[in-house]
Amino acid sequence: MKHADPEGATDVVERWVALAGADTRHIGADLAARYAEPHRRHHGLAHLTAVLDLVDELAAHAPDPDAVRLAAWFHDAVYDPQRADNEARSARLAARVLADTDLSPARLAEVVRLVELTETHDPDDADANGQVLCDADLAILGADPERYAAYTAAVREEYAFVPEEIFRAGRAEILRGLLDLPKIFHTPEANARFEAAARRNLGTELMLLNA
Repeated sequence: MKHADPEGATDVVERWVALAGADTRHIGADLAARYAEPHRRHHGLAHLTAVLDLVDELAAHAPDPDAVRLAAWFHDAVYDPQRADNEARSARLAARVLADTDLSPARLAEVVRLVELTETHDPDDADANGQVLCDADLAILGADPERYAAYTAAVREEYAFVPEEIFRAGRAEILRGLLDLPKIFHTPEANARFEAAARRNLGTELMLLNA
């Protein structure tokens, strides 16, 4: 029985092929299917596409933009809201799957490192690849208030199994951690575009959570 193609999945697989080659199409198809899982409300195909788009925009800052693009594909490949090790599991998936391609060991190690970095979103000042990936992943934080509200509602849906009081406490801790970072966004363009709006959005959400 053939499954219906999730909206946008075909286009995104073609994007994978353009990056990694036609002989790896099966990898792109598997990743697209993962991002199309029904329990994903924010961490789905639209998020993947948005991250890839922004990596393209910021690519000039990255010494190895294709490693960043590969890491973007894998950064939420494993996403189970009931587990706390999604980044580590996504990194292990990348290591396993990409080992069967012609990717060099050095670039493969960099992809795995970058996926792991999305757990903290706190790249070093000298880590330009990491800065591009983290900025692209967090760009939603600097969206206009309407889109930000839709994002927070989608995250809450993903964690619908968590009681309200516990969710509020956990979410508030994440927001405070982001606000405590010296910089949420590291590349000059992303910092100029998103930093001030992100801090406003995070501050407003934190205030509502504590109300």
